Amino acid sequence: MSKKIGLDCMLYVDATPIAADADPSASTWDEVKSAKDVSLNLDAGEADVTTRGNSGWRATRATLRNAAIEFELAWDTDDTQLCELRDAYLTGAAIAIAVMDGDITVAGAEGFVANFRISAFNRNEPLEEGVTASVTAKPESEHQWYEVEA
Repeated sequence: MSKKIGLDCMLYVDATPIAADADPSASTWDEVKSAKDVSLNLDAGEADVTTRGNSGWRATRATLRNAAIEFELAWDTDDTQLCELRDAYLTGAAIAIAVMDGDITVAGAEGFVANFRISAFNRNEPLEEGVTASVTAKPESEHQWYEVEA
């Protein structure tokens, strides 16, 4: 297994949400080439299951899982993917997103895929830098860890 750097990873969108129980390979994925500093955040809540029989140790168990994707895009209103993400935020529509460690068409690539709602879409206008959009997306349905098969 080779080590990856962020530059090797890819972010994809499809304005058409993934149908129930559909294979993500059936989607029409468009790479978000203007994305930078993408973070896939996966965590779970915790339940305290400590008993007197735990020999003085607290015991926890994972409960509901949570995911969020945070990323920045170069602000370019001619960029189709920026417009799709903006429109998904403005209309509240679901959008399919794939956060992959490589090309979604190449065997061995893997990552998190789901239908997401855009929960934040912020425009950043620093004086001496390019304008960017900061986007936060949270999954709504069809969550899965997707591995591209040979």
